Amino acid sequence: MPEELNFSIETLGPCKVDSPIKTAHFEGDDERILLNIRMSELKEELERATGPLSLEVAGSRRKIYFDPSKTKAGIVTCGGLCPGINDVIRALVMSLWYVYGVRNIFGYQYGYQGLSPKYKHKAIDMTPEMVRSIHKEGGSMLATSRGPQDPSEMADTLERMNVNILFTIGGDGTQRGTLAIYEEAKKRGMKLAVVGIPKTVDNDLCFIEKSFGFETAFGAAADAINGAHEEARGAPNGVSIVKLMGRHSGFIAAMATLAMSDVNIVLVPECPFKLEGDGGLLKNVERRLRERGHCLLVVAEGAGQEIMAEQGLKQERDASGNVRLLDIGVFLKDKFNEYFKSINMESNIKLIDPSYIIRSVPANPADSVYCTQLAQNAVHAAMSGKTAMVVGEWNNNFTHVPIAMATLRRNVIDVNGAFWLNVIESTGQPERFE
Repeated sequence: MPEELNFSIETLGPCKVDSPIKTAHFEGDDERILLNIRMSELKEELERATGPLSLEVAGSRRKIYFDPSKTKAGIVTCGGLCPGINDVIRALVMSLWYVYGVRNIFGYQYGYQGLSPKYKHKAIDMTPEMVRSIHKEGGSMLATSRGPQDPSEMADTLERMNVNILFTIGGDGTQRGTLAIYEEAKKRGMKLAVVGIPKTVDNDLCFIEKSFGFETAFGAAADAINGAHEEARGAPNGVSIVKLMGRHSGFIAAMATLAMSDVNIVLVPECPFKLEGDGGLLKNVERRLRERGHCLLVVAEGAGQEIMAEQGLKQERDASGNVRLLDIGVFLKDKFNEYFKSINMESNIKLIDPSYIIRSVPANPADSVYCTQLAQNAVHAAMSGKTAMVVGEWNNNFTHVPIAMATLRRNVIDVNGAFWLNVIESTGQPERFE
């Protein structure tokens, strides 16, 4: 395991305040969760002078850092929508208010814009009554935005409002922004706890087994795939292309494929493919049509970008600096139409893109539970003075992960691993289109 991995959690100082929680179960900072549980990997780590790599366990502490009666907390949601955001907001407010007795909770509107005075977005005073039923709705009651903001301006806002804790709900870009706010606050000597809750529907944050909303998203995608299958079967040589979210990681496409075993081909960013040649995608789809009369193809939005770039298509960047992906769905539809026309073979190609519907639906019950648990553990961490971290789950335990580690690299599908083998066995597609 690379030596650059450092899972120590920063704190604002010693905890001297008795927790108001009436329970016999408190966690200690010395309790850890092993990073690796395979014996082959663990044997290697045991030889390290510092012992095996591990993550700090999440949960309530007997002593806390902040006095709840004097604490002010802020909540912000950034990036794209995702199922479960409102569940997290609600659970943060409820836990702060009823568990710890924090009465000053601010909701910042439209992402990090809400922390910048130039946008003039009003901060909302959050109460249990205000968030009572928001978990039944999709989207975010605070709304969201993309694009970086000046960390100095955001720290100014927090300092003016005497905010002690900031909860940031977002993915890797959001958490890098969170780290920038923390570093600015630290430079100023501000006692500010910044704690992230992992919101990335692509499930691509490191050392976090599952981000909230992911389960709901691939479940909704599976429903779309079912309809697309009927579309493919409903016409001679029907081909349905379902384009799903997944810029760099194809977990939604792969999981939805496993959930709906009717998928014949799935394409993900982690596994490059070729269009041309006997082993290429076009020939494989043709063979499928000649054998079975229809084909159902699922593609993650980030797949095939290198092919489109090679064909002269240009990429731009969005407000956050992310590359605007070229539309692989439209590209494949056009290529299939051209190919079947060239070989004089009838085909009926349909493109289905349910992405924006999927990410804005309410969380399913399992995700709602997960959102609540993440939020509760985020509150426990923040009240204990933990900072520059995100809450997550690892080996079936809730953990604290330094933001620097969570954003170190992207969590992607191992195309040589057991999970991808499950997908290949389900579809019956070749391991590589080449």
